[in-house]
Amino acid sequence: MKVENLCIEGVLTIEPQYYEDYRGYYVESYSARTLHEYNIDNSFVQDNHLLTIRAGTLRGIHFQNNPKAQAKLVRCIRGSLLDVAVDLRKNSPSYRQWVSVILSADNRKQLFIPCGFGHACLTLTDNCEFQYKVDQFYEPSLDRAIAWNDPDINIIWPIERPIISQKDISAPLLRNSDINF
Repeated sequence: MKVENLCIEGVLTIEPQYYEDYRGYYVESYSARTLHEYNIDNSFVQDNHLLTIRAGTLRGIHFQNNPKAQAKLVRCIRGSLLDVAVDLRKNSPSYRQWVSVILSADNRKQLFIPCGFGHACLTLTDNCEFQYKVDQFYEPSLDRAIAWNDPDINIIWPIERPIISQKDISAPLLRNSDINF
């Protein structure tokens, strides 16, 4: 695997090695042993698989509060999406900063998002499918969202009017959130 640090410490892109021939390909899409070499020692407990029908659909900024904050390992298996990690750790030197990467079935990149970060994504193609592993089980009482267009975070989205859920329409601004990182 090729692992690269992004501009916010702890957020990494991961490019697994694909072995291809006339039959197709083989890939280790996840290897705890290999990730351990890069100090990723999370024990992932749940896989989530999402299908988004229309391009221009935005999900997030989502996170789960402590004591069940989640690290995520995200990959796109069909189509393409803009994936965003936002540092929500109040004492972090990169607090409120964000980083984005295009994940696609073609580029085969994955994004590791540590605990204490919000996660958002914008589908760039119709019928986009992505999967992500988490290291804590979903806990509805700790599930949170922040407004996708929060001016204090100021994510530069390549779309003006995305398709968003009711949860994301009513998400508070960061300054009104009960975030506890």
